[in-house]
Amino acid sequence: MSVTVLLELRFKPESVAEAREVFTRELVKTRGFKGAQVVDVLVDEDDEAHWVIYEVWETVADDEAYRAFRAGDGKITDLPPLLAAPPVKTRYVTTDV
Repeated sequence: MSVTVLLELRFKPESVAEAREVFTRELVKTRGFKGAQVVDVLVDEDDEAHWVIYEVWETVADDEAYRAFRAGDGKITDLPPLLAAPPVKTRYVTTDV
């Protein structure tokens, strides 16, 4: 069963251009990761420093493998200084409702 993940990011306003560069580079890896079906970046139309990364993964195991990659060898080390607040990740399962 597929899962949807929303990763909410709040950047420092002066860091938005650099964040675009970092994510342009890093989301190539995310989109190519096993099980990634959709990876879109949503930018708040009223606040360009507020983003939501919308992801759909084939399985929970695929999402967990990706998170392990990002916590280890795939860690985005240049991201933390750009953030105004800690990222918030929420995972949703699809239902038959």
